Amino acid sequence: MKVTVVGAGAVGATCADNIARLALCEELVLLDIKEGIAEGKAIDMMQTSALLGFDTKITGSTNDYTKTANSDIAVITSGLPRKPGMTREELIGINAGIVKGVAENILKHSPNAIIIIISNPMDTMTYLALQATGLPKNRIIGMGGALDSARFKYYLSTAIGCSPNDLQGFVAGGHGDTTMIPLTRLATYQGAPVSNYLDEAALKKVAADTMVGGATLTGLLGTSAWYAPGAACAAMVKSIVRDEKKLFTCCVKLDGEYGQKDICIGVPVTLGKNGWEKIIDYKLNEEEQAAFNKSADAVRSMNSVLATL
Repeated sequence: MKVTVVGAGAVGATCADNIARLALCEELVLLDIKEGIAEGKAIDMMQTSALLGFDTKITGSTNDYTKTANSDIAVITSGLPRKPGMTREELIGINAGIVKGVAENILKHSPNAIIIIISNPMDTMTYLALQATGLPKNRIIGMGGALDSARFKYYLSTAIGCSPNDLQGFVAGGHGDTTMIPLTRLATYQGAPVSNYLDEAALKKVAADTMVGGATLTGLLGTSAWYAPGAACAAMVKSIVRDEKKLFTCCVKLDGEYGQKDICIGVPVTLGKNGWEKIIDYKLNEEEQAAFNKSADAVRSMNSVLATL
């Protein structure tokens, strides 16, 4: 098994580090356009292998896609990170050309690769990658919902006073501050609805905190977060590599599911050896479906910018 991570910034390097520590592949390639960055971080990570007990071979490369040949999975984190005050929408013009070029270069050397998109604005970049490559839809997956759902469980656990590992909770819709939909009605704590433990006001606060979770960290850090995004992607890679069929919210192409077509947006899916394998129907109620439709409209509005580039 071979995995490539394109973009050796904080998110890409953290993702690669998690994948290596979990021993999810025999070979991992970290690639970046900036001279020496990927090579340096790869060596740094390899020097932890004797301490942490993993045997994954990590290779760094400056923009040499031949080293990525025969990758089973490629993670694309390339592009500018979001800066304070910058919306994901403002990134479209900059990052679209980068993501398109990276996807095409990956497939030249790894035509059977499954591609995971982290680059922002993630829903639009996932749609762009699907359109540009012509790959089967199950092989293009956006990461955002997995991260948003982890943040949702963090805020729920803080409000309830429990371990996030004892919670089930998912965020659907677009990966944006105003487009994501924390599904509080369906969230559970050890099988019981979280509404048994939190009143409506508390649940609304959890949902609101989740929706601005990324912006909150950007304000504190001065750039986008990296630990949770890197871990979220590694968890997805793990489910694919080990064919676990685990359930994640991921940005995938819809063809009528959840009442939407010709769009990539976050819905619950199972991840296995073929990429995303099945969309799970959560049977949203009227209010949730209306929110999902509104989210889809916002994502389409961002996608429309692609036509002007």
